[in-house]
Amino acid sequence: MGENVSPYLVLARKYRPLSFNELIGQDAMVQTFANAFKSNRIHHAFMLTGVRGVGKTTTARILARAFNFVDENGAKPNIDLKTNGENCSAIIDGNHVDVIEMDAASNTGIDDIREIIDSVKYGPVSAPYKVYIIDEVHMLSKQAFNGLLKTLEEPPSYVKFIFATTEIQKVPVTILSRCQRFDLQRINADVMSEYLLTILEKENIATENEALSMIVRAGDGSVRDCLSLLDQAIAHGDSKLEAKNVKTMLGLADRSAIIDLFEMLFSGNISQGLELFEKLYNGGAAPQIIISELADLVHLSTRFKIIPASIDDVSLTPDEIKRVPDIANKLGMAVLTRSWQILTKGLNEVKNAANDKQSGEMVLIRLVYACDLPTPDELIEKIEKQQKIQAQQTLNNPSSLRGNENANTKAHGGANLALAQPVSHQQIKPASKVISQSIPMPTSYAELVSLAAKNRDLSIKYALENDLKAVSFELGRIEVALVEGVNPSIIATLATRLKSWTNRVWLVTISSKEALQPTIRESQDAEKQSEFDAAYEDELVKAVLEVFPSSKLVDVKIRD
Repeated sequence: MGENVSPYLVLARKYRPLSFNELIGQDAMVQTFANAFKSNRIHHAFMLTGVRGVGKTTTARILARAFNFVDENGAKPNIDLKTNGENCSAIIDGNHVDVIEMDAASNTGIDDIREIIDSVKYGPVSAPYKVYIIDEVHMLSKQAFNGLLKTLEEPPSYVKFIFATTEIQKVPVTILSRCQRFDLQRINADVMSEYLLTILEKENIATENEALSMIVRAGDGSVRDCLSLLDQAIAHGDSKLEAKNVKTMLGLADRSAIIDLFEMLFSGNISQGLELFEKLYNGGAAPQIIISELADLVHLSTRFKIIPASIDDVSLTPDEIKRVPDIANKLGMAVLTRSWQILTKGLNEVKNAANDKQSGEMVLIRLVYACDLPTPDELIEKIEKQQKIQAQQTLNNPSSLRGNENANTKAHGGANLALAQPVSHQQIKPASKVISQSIPMPTSYAELVSLAAKNRDLSIKYALENDLKAVSFELGRIEVALVEGVNPSIIATLATRLKSWTNRVWLVTISSKEALQPTIRESQDAEKQSEFDAAYEDELVKAVLEVFPSSKLVDVKIRD
């Protein structure tokens, strides 16, 4: 006969905590239980909630063991479980008759709950308490929850309920109000790293710190996930935990290469960036993973700008610790937040793309060209700088005000002022072509209104007629007054339109003096009203109104 070999026990089961002393990362909850047991204020129903793998079911079993602790001194609930009691081994193995575990995912109906309600009537067989552990309790049906309400509120003194769920929001408030709720926290990276190192030492596994950091980060605060990944990494690396093997196993890109790609993109070197992206892709890194890790690097850099101490996170690789501060200091917050938006939106595009590689490359190209754009504060600073330079030039040479094609803005006589933006080099036309064109050039305010109508710009035409009052008008320079309540930004818009229509810079200013003349619309309305007044004085009109008193004058037309 062959030699019997014991089946392999996975690390998550082999190192499952058996007491509260072995439970990691849940100090607040353990302290609450300790105080409750010490003062004998032990509730009959508990709700344990948290993400997967943080120890909800493990805590429930430890609690069941604590409730039913019996030693040579008799039965007494005890949170100090350094030694095994009479019921501990059976509870740990999951085969104690008085500790009933039920998975609500596969027992969702009212009939399953009726079995519990019926069995509650009978006391425990061998332990002090009958303990019901219901995992994923949020999956019970509405009828099942309703059936449990009365028993949960007033159970027999020998019954304890322990519920566990990952989706606490799906549990009815009527159930929650009858339980003591405990939110189990994600395990911090430093606590998790120390815990995994302890296990690796017990297993005699050689490890690299970078490999351990990758597993801690991928586990995302879940002990079970980290232990499962650790099991897989040990098998993949032939009983060694090496960074290169963990990268391959997780499908990750080299963090150093990701930082290189990040720096290439933000320096505008898109060709080398795409080459490195291709290299990472051929090396097994999925485009979705590359974009995700770039976003992670943006987040890390942004967080460092706000909390410099965050760089001490043990889950970070040596390259990140060394290079992220330099990246964060080079990039402004506006650039980082804009990059985050591009990458997170691009991540969804890559996930849903028919060709994820092409989609990933387009996201990187978009990121490079977006990063090259000035931020709003940089643009404002640039405009203000131009304004100061041009204002100084005008003061030194007043004659340059007219016909100065390069002028953009200028402060004059305390008035608000706006000019059209300078033309880019791509918009400049050859001089011969410009001269040969017949460009309309308004010589009066009325011709300016006609020019707006000719260009079908109704918003400018409306503003000229209703919102602005002409104070002075000459070629290249207009001074106007604003009607009360009008947005001054119309001045900048008008200057820009004039530059586009006439191919020359116009100086448009807001007069510091109060304009006495009305707007065009006010003049037209006043003229119309005078025509109506004159019509009402006409003898024929008076005679008609006397015969038809309810009639009214709706329009007046002057006949030749």
